Amino acid sequence: MASERRRWTRDELLVALGLYLRLPFGQLHQRHPEIIACAELLGRTPSALAMKLTNLASLDDSLDRAGLANTSNADREIWAEMQDDWDATTEAIADAEAHFGIAPVLEIHDDESFPIGEDVLTTSKRRRGHDSFRRSVLVAYGFRCCVTGLSEQRLLRVSHIAPWREDEPNRANPRNGLCLSAIHDEAFDCGLITLDADFRVLLSPQLEANTDEFVEVAFHAYSGQQISLPDKLTPHPELLAYHREHIFLASG
Repeated sequence: MASERRRWTRDELLVALGLYLRLPFGQLHQRHPEIIACAELLGRTPSALAMKLTNLASLDDSLDRAGLANTSNADREIWAEMQDDWDATTEAIADAEAHFGIAPVLEIHDDESFPIGEDVLTTSKRRRGHDSFRRSVLVAYGFRCCVTGLSEQRLLRVSHIAPWREDEPNRANPRNGLCLSAIHDEAFDCGLITLDADFRVLLSPQLEANTDEFVEVAFHAYSGQQISLPDKLTPHPELLAYHREHIFLASG
């Protein structure tokens, strides 16, 4: 086994960052099979890779808990780089994983098409970014709708809080995502529902006035309730504020 004293390369850090984004917080340990497999391909021990993931967690301000305090300058730099450009970092993670022969094990259900008329390279990059975004959000929410608890993956959607077409810097940011059932995803996208600053469901006046039996069951029953929050990658408050101000139909 290669020495654990050697410096982490940029590609190794990118692989670790990709693992951090797609694994539940409670599974960032040396016994996780994906950590074991990736560590072998990196020439690292599972414990060293797990510690690196915990160090990255200490930089995540979406967590209520802190990781270890011995993060390196390289850790902090790559974390800051991700915050500045999610799309570019997601692409770099995919390239690093390909370099080491790492293939994420999670199969996902495709729910988003891309604009036609683009070159193959652009479409491929967007697909890789979307797949990473979707994996991260689904895992963060435990493959359940954060409003209803629905767990049938074929009926789940990963919804952008700030719309994909309107906020390019946050297209691949998992904190710009919610895991919702198909109908709640549609309602969120068209502004019939939103979340307040305490992550509670708000209904538009149109939905509040609708007495249809299905609307009562699917929406009224959840009005004012806090969503199920993930252990990490919680929705960013500024992005939720954008949705409330620009997407939500606050008036009748």
